[in-house]
Amino acid sequence: MEREELKLSDAVSDLLDECRMVLPGIQALFGFQMIAVFNNGFFERLAPREQELHLSAIVLVVVAIALLMTPAALHRQAEPREATDRFLSSASRLLLSAMVALAGGISLDVFLVLNMVLHDSALSGAVAAVLFALFLLLWFAYPRAYRASSRRQ
Repeated sequence: MEREELKLSDAVSDLLDECRMVLPGIQALFGFQMIAVFNNGFFERLAPREQELHLSAIVLVVVAIALLMTPAALHRQAEPREATDRFLSSASRLLLSAMVALAGGISLDVFLVLNMVLHDSALSGAVAAVLFALFLLLWFAYPRAYRASSRRQ
């Protein structure tokens, strides 16, 4: 297997591009979450507990947005003309943290939608938990296993 290590400046550029690439989708999700709150059915069809869960999902998505935007602000203000391992490491942790918050926000909203359709909170909770686990598996466990297997080759 052929391998080429990226220059630090290219790795920083790639990471910032990855943040920019994910951001529009999360912002669209946030917009849909906000529209739901201002829809008449939100207060009529959702119990107060469900409204609070949706609010929690919104907060998690907002946290994800903040975490995704932080690397650009950090780079621009702290190291505008540099590419450092410290920045790459910090920005990578911010991006991964944003993915956890996003997975939580999506999973909570999936629970709410399933519960509205199925009227079965146990099944809805189980499906949402499986989806959350799937996000973690695909976004964290799989990449780490992939990296470990490629190092052995």
